[in-house]
Order: sequence, then structure tokens, then C-alpha cells
Amino acid sequence: MTEALLVMDVQRAVVERFPDPDYLPRLREAIDAARAGCVQIVYVAVGFRAGYPEISARNKMFGGLAPAKGPAGAEQDPGIHPDVAPRPGDIVVTKRRVSAFAGSDLDVVLRAGGIDHLVLTGIATSGVVLSTLRQAADLDLGLTVLADGCLDGDPEVHRVLVEKVFPQQAEVTTIDDWTARL
Repeated sequence: MTEALLVMDVQRAVVERFPDPDYLPRLREAIDAARAGCVQIVYVAVGFRAGYPEISARNKMFGGLAPAKGPAGAEQDPGIHPDVAPRPGDIVVTKRRVSAFAGSDLDVVLRAGGIDHLVLTGIATSGVVLSTLRQAADLDLGLTVLADGCLDGDPEVHRVLVEKVFPQQAEVTTIDDWTARL
């Protein structure tokens, strides 16, 4: 089994909408342990080209950005929070929708690296983590979810997902338990 730690949607703008002062330090523990254990780290960030040509006004989640369309241009810096920023050797993937696979080259990166098991973290549990887990399961990838490495605006939704939904397709564990195995 070759695994990768996915650190999803920890961009400054997203982190600011989910105030939990303990979240980034916990996530940093998982990232540091992955580095020490030679586990590939893949950052996944939502991003769009200048002018947002990827966004339809019909898209409920991202459609609000469409009216702000400006001139076409280069894609912008993903804005990953500096407390958990990528380092040389880490991979950064840009997605265009909620799932880490949607509109990204994540599948190509995983196949090229021989990665067959994903360890999921990110904001939000009910967004990127859920969508990515479902798609990864359909791709027959092994899955682990670090329950305390995920964060959601609704604690009850987070609880139901990590206790009842995710265990049907993934091992659900804590950062401490996962890092102890590395």
C-alpha cells in the first residue's frame, strides 16, 4: 500500500470561515508525521482562472462568483494557509468543484505515483471530504479519514459523517492513532 495524505481546502479564505483555533495545529501534526514517515502530501485547493470561465451561474455553490467575472488571465496563487503551507516535494492540485477529483489532475498524480490509498483531511467534512471520499471509493482507492483532521461548520453533520457514513467506505481514525502507525 502506498498512501498519500490529502490536505484539502485549507486556504486562508476557507479557514477564516471556520474558526477553530485548535484545527490547524492538529492538522500540522498530521502533516509533520507524514513528512517524517515519507508519506506523499498532496494539497488540494479550489481555484479558478481569472474571469472564472469554469463557473456557471447555475452552480449553487460557486455561481455567486460568476457575476464578478473579470478579464481572462493567469490562475492565482491558491492561498493555502501559511500555518500548513506546502514545502518542496509536496504536490499542489487545483480543483474546480467540491470533490478533489473534479476538474483536477489528482487521479493522474495518484496513478503516476503508484498511490492506492488516501488519507483524507480538510474543510469541510460535508463538502470536500465527503465528495472526495465517494469518488475515491468509486475509483477503488483505499481510504482513511482522520476525523479530527476534518472540520465542518455543523458539528452534528461532522459527527454523523465520521461515525455513521464514512465507516461504510473508509477507516475512520484520529490523527494520533494514524501517526502512531507511521
